[in-house]
Amino acid sequence: MSSAIPIFQINPALDRHRLKRRFVAENRLQIREFLTPEAARAIYAILATQTPWGLAWKGAGDGPQRLRWEQLSALHHAEKERIGAEVTAAMRGRDYGFVYAHYPMLDAYLQNWSEGSPHDLLIEHVNDQPFLDLVREVTGIPELIKADAQATLYAPNQFLALHDDSHVAEGWRIAYVLNFCAEDWRPDWGGYLMFYDEDGDVVAGFKPRFNALNLFRVPQKHNVTYVPPFAPVGRFAISGWFRDR
Repeated sequence: MSSAIPIFQINPALDRHRLKRRFVAENRLQIREFLTPEAARAIYAILATQTPWGLAWKGAGDGPQRLRWEQLSALHHAEKERIGAEVTAAMRGRDYGFVYAHYPMLDAYLQNWSEGSPHDLLIEHVNDQPFLDLVREVTGIPELIKADAQATLYAPNQFLALHDDSHVAEGWRIAYVLNFCAEDWRPDWGGYLMFYDEDGDVVAGFKPRFNALNLFRVPQKHNVTYVPPFAPVGRFAISGWFRDR
């Protein structure tokens, strides 16, 4: 793993024992000021200015779809409208849907899309011992051995519908979202990570914050709330799952 570039330095002042108590009590946690300020600013710059954003979506009757930046740029307006109509149809009915900008960091790393890029360095750090050790310690799951990662941007009119990440057979144990909002995010701008009980009532919610790490045990019912048209473009994150296989 690469550690020469100080792009992912965890805040040494974190009280891990206190964080573990909170996680064990609630199975979810937001850790604010997770990275050092310099590291957080460096990653924000990568996401905001150096990421070739594609699109991930799921519409009515259609499996999850993903387009790379080159494919998205080549789409005609009518095709973009069709995608939007499919997502709308899914959410009007009882189907599951989502739409958000993304860059699949793990795929890019394994397939050498841009070898040695900042995104490659980031996924190496996500899988390096300092981050793995912290997550093992805070969650109390020593069996965690690796994590995947994607860069995400929830822009206006984008969202992720209610689901529970029930992929136990694939080794998913802990979901994470490392947030990099550029400014103080207004609640009215949406994009919250929300958790629900069996009756559909909200039991917890995490505001998108700059340099904040969300961790939660899966499966657990959650979504990312709709970002309205008047919200700024700035709900950046790196997200994925820590796995035991």
